[in-house]
Amino acid sequence: MKLLFKLSILIIPFLIGIKGTGQNIKNATYASAIFKAHRIIDSLQQKQNIPGIDIAISIDGDIVWSEGFGFADIELQVPVTSGETLFRIGSVSKPLTAAALGKLIENGKLNLDSTIQTYVTYFPQKKHPITVRQIAGHIAGIRHYRNSEYTSAKKYNTVKSGLDIFKNDSLLFKPGTKYSYSSYGFNLLSAAVEGASGLSFLDFMKQEVFSKLNMNDTYADKNEDIIRNRASFYQIDASNTIKNASYVDNSYKWAGGGFISTTHDLIKFGNAMIKKEFLSEKTIKELTKSQKLFYGKKTGYGIGWGVIKRKKLKGFGHDGGSVGGITKFEIFPKEKLVIIALSNSSNVNYGKTIERIVAIFVEAKNDSAPN
Repeated sequence: MKLLFKLSILIIPFLIGIKGTGQNIKNATYASAIFKAHRIIDSLQQKQNIPGIDIAISIDGDIVWSEGFGFADIELQVPVTSGETLFRIGSVSKPLTAAALGKLIENGKLNLDSTIQTYVTYFPQKKHPITVRQIAGHIAGIRHYRNSEYTSAKKYNTVKSGLDIFKNDSLLFKPGTKYSYSSYGFNLLSAAVEGASGLSFLDFMKQEVFSKLNMNDTYADKNEDIIRNRASFYQIDASNTIKNASYVDNSYKWAGGGFISTTHDLIKFGNAMIKKEFLSEKTIKELTKSQKLFYGKKTGYGIGWGVIKRKKLKGFGHDGGSVGGITKFEIFPKEKLVIIALSNSSNVNYGKTIERIVAIFVEAKNDSAPN
């Protein structure tokens, strides 16, 4: 009886929400993969004492697995509802900002190789000129967080005011000579979006990115707003006890790490990148190919996207780290596979977990393909 109960717990989530014969066939194809992946995520959650995780995988444009683990809110005992609970996505905000840049490029309003002052006239000139492309690829020399800036609780009412944190600092190096990751660079890019579009950054994202992609559950993580299904945020202390995460205000970094979203919204975004529905093939290639330093070395990062090369798999994606949330987002165009994992703890280490799950589902897809 005990074994039967455990098997029921594993199987029932796979069957919830299945509609129509086609969906049944797809779930049957990936049933073994889902079973294995469930055990991997369940083990990860238990070992790391993670309050809540949501994971979803899409193959050939269809979500073949979507499951929530644990709690969105521990005190109120609100479980994670797969595809509905909103988590902080951290730096996965950067690919969303890159999509905005892509739209402006296609509309002839922004040139990647123009200097940043072309669009942000109030940003101080530096010792060397810096371009939009260099900033978006982390090779411009703009610095990253220092000291307690990552946990800032100060509210900034405008993108411009947020630039005050770093605008007067010197560049770390001559642009194009080194790679140095910078979320502040994306704050600067959000100002470029405003200058090129004539709209506020958040208005542009809502009107020209989220609405167009039907991403109706993706928002700026504004503390003052009532946002339905937003998770609570946690951290693990030295004794492995779950605590509420420190209070932060992400208004200084919407573009680089300030959005919240769901697995299903990000699956939509990933599939739009595969199907080239939102941006053209030319633009997507421009955003997702590795940039090079002056002496020819590839950085492994394009424009808001990291390049993935893993055995026979090639794709692009981004990790996201935030106070109270760690994210993994990967897209493999040839396999037509998108995977997104969201959590509400600051301390999650996915390790090889996502890589293993991707391999399991790719193998299942290959095994089901007609000879």
